[in-house]
Amino acid sequence: MRVKDLSKRDRPRERLLSSGAEALADRELLAVLLGSGFRGASALDLASQVIEHCGDLDALGRSDPHRLLALQGIGPAKAARLTAAFHLVRRAKAWPERERITSTSDLAHACAPLLHDRTQERLVMVVCDTGGRVLKRVVLTEGESDHTVMPIRKVITEVLTSGGAMFGLAHNHPGGSLEPSAADLEATARLIEATEMVGLRLLDHLIITDGAWRRIPI
Repeated sequence: MRVKDLSKRDRPRERLLSSGAEALADRELLAVLLGSGFRGASALDLASQVIEHCGDLDALGRSDPHRLLALQGIGPAKAARLTAAFHLVRRAKAWPERERITSTSDLAHACAPLLHDRTQERLVMVVCDTGGRVLKRVVLTEGESDHTVMPIRKVITEVLTSGGAMFGLAHNHPGGSLEPSAADLEATARLIEATEMVGLRLLDHLIITDGAWRRIPI
């Protein structure tokens, strides 16, 4: 049976988009990469043949593209696509481990370089995945000498579009005070309420000066 003859909910690409890659078997993921089969064989059939030809996924990942060309239905484009995909995985594994936020002091360390020696109040954010790995640092706002605003919608949008699950915020007080203002407390409370509605987690909101930092109660 051709993939296009399957119901939409059973097609690998559609299932990946609706349920995530974790829901797909090895041959289904490979079929998505292949894109198509050949006369008499679907992309799923071809994926099974490729895995059988190489022995297992590990051997496939290390296969020379010319070895793949020996299979019917595998031309230069598909061989190159598979080789590139597995090579990207090896590069990702070799990439240095991302910085992790596991404590309030980690968050302060990550935010401080963006806040020290500033003459205006600045709000910065660190976005993390579910394991606390830093995905992104961003300056959200920069205000006047004594205040900035809490752009709640922008905060949530930045986290979601970055693929984050949790985040931490920090801002500076150019005057050197570590005391949270009434506006700081109110904005933090409103942000917590908004993040809970979309399933995100606020790790901490900090005030950072050139020589110290302090948590805003949450």
